[in-house]
Amino acid sequence: MRVISGKYKRRAFEIPRNFKARPTTDFAKENLFNVLTNSIDFEECANVLDLFAGTGSISLEFVSRGCGRIVSVEREPLHYSFICKIKEQLNESNWTPLRTDVFRYLEKCHDKFDLIFADPPYALARLPELPDLIFNKELLAPNGLFILEHGKEHHFSTQPHFIQERTYGSVHFSFFAKK
Repeated sequence: MRVISGKYKRRAFEIPRNFKARPTTDFAKENLFNVLTNSIDFEECANVLDLFAGTGSISLEFVSRGCGRIVSVEREPLHYSFICKIKEQLNESNWTPLRTDVFRYLEKCHDKFDLIFADPPYALARLPELPDLIFNKELLAPNGLFILEHGKEHHFSTQPHFIQERTYGSVHFSFFAKK
C-alpha cells in the first residue's frame, strides 16, 4: 500500500498477507484523489470520516494531505490493529481509528463531517442504505461530501442527494451532497 500525495507521498506500507480486505486499487484511488483535489481544499476539511476503513489506505491519504481530524471505522480486529500500527508509526494524533461496526457507529454518531468516505464490501446487503443513513442522521457539515465506493450492481442516481458517479475499472464511486 503506497501513499499517493501529501507529506507521506511515496511512502509504502506492507499489508499482511492474511488480510480479507479488498483495498481500493491504486488506479481508482489516484483518480478519486485527482477529482477531490480539483474540488476541495484538504486542509479546510476539519473532520473526515472513513467507514469500512479496511487497510486504512484512504484515511492515510487524508492524513497525508493535511485534513484536520480523521476518524477510521473498522470492525475487523486484524485490520483495526494494522491501522493503529500505521498511526503509531507516523505519530499522527489527529487520526482516530475505531474498532466497531459501521452501522452501530452511525446510529450513535452526532458529529458533523466535511467529507465521508465509505468502502463497504460490495456484497454487503445493507450497502444501499448508506446514503439514506448519512443524510437522515445529518452527518454531513454544510457543503460536505459523501463518497460511496461500490461495484457495478449498485446504482444511486435516483437518490435525492446524488451528484455523480465515476468509474475506474471495476470500481465505482458515487458522490452525494446536501442539496
